[in-house]
Amino acid sequence: MKSKLKELTSRSNGMGYEQRKFKLKQYKQYIHGWINYYKLADMKSHLQSTDEWLRRRIRMCIWKYWKRIKTKLTNLVKCGIDKSKVWEWANTRKSHLRRSKSPILHRAITNENLRRAGYPFLNDYYSKFYRK
Repeated sequence: MKSKLKELTSRSNGMGYEQRKFKLKQYKQYIHGWINYYKLADMKSHLQSTDEWLRRRIRMCIWKYWKRIKTKLTNLVKCGIDKSKVWEWANTRKSHLRRSKSPILHRAITNENLRRAGYPFLNDYYSKFYRK
């Protein structure tokens, strides 16, 4: 499952926001089947760690999609990040995956923003099927 998610959230596949969301939503049936198969086992912690990893990959794709420094600046300011830190983080030379773990990007692209944008969350599917 994780390898398929990694393929869908690859930085080099050239997908935009909408196409990536569409592909992940199509993958929803596979996720439902996987959760139904393993629902007897208590896999909440495993699914939670996979979900955190998936959100990090999505943040990485969004950060990569904001290619230019000017785009990063404007989008981070739109998200409500302090202007003194925005310049510093928009000009960073660190890798996309490393930036996706940064506290600034977590404040800019919150889980609620991702949920509102339509990205799937594995824990949401699990909580629908498995109630303790």
